[in-house]
Amino acid sequence: MKHFQFNFQTTLKSKLPPHFQSLIEAAEQTAYKAYAPYSHFKVGAAVLLQDGNLLTGCNHENAAYPAGVCAERAALSNLNMSNKSQHVVAIAVTYLSNDHLAKPISPCGICRQTILEVQQWQNKPITVYMCAPDGTIIIVDDAQYLLPFSFGSEFLDLPSDIH
Repeated sequence: MKHFQFNFQTTLKSKLPPHFQSLIEAAEQTAYKAYAPYSHFKVGAAVLLQDGNLLTGCNHENAAYPAGVCAERAALSNLNMSNKSQHVVAIAVTYLSNDHLAKPISPCGICRQTILEVQQWQNKPITVYMCAPDGTIIIVDDAQYLLPFSFGSEFLDLPSDIH
């Protein structure tokens, strides 16, 4: 049986370069804007673009489960995918919770698929920063590692200009 192996790093926010600390701080600040009246689990995400700009998003719950929107998809929905020069370098995701958890959060399956689709579209890896409120971070240098055996456009009969 084959096993998946990939490199990842565990660190603290305070040990990262300033521009990545700013990315995580943007995600943290955006988490305060989340609408989470049911779970009380507020999630914030920030996306660093190649030009240095940031896109942010937070989760929005809905009483009609599962009609909510995750923070990562909210942030990525601001990406102009008709602009082939606008590439995502990294995405950070963090949370606020009434529980005093000290473990980094990872994107859900739908968000992993969404991040991977953007990575495939731009043909450049996206670094994923999975953060905890206490500053602990897990860093994965390539979103494909978060979704082994992924489904993508290569399985669909699409015109070549869509890839």
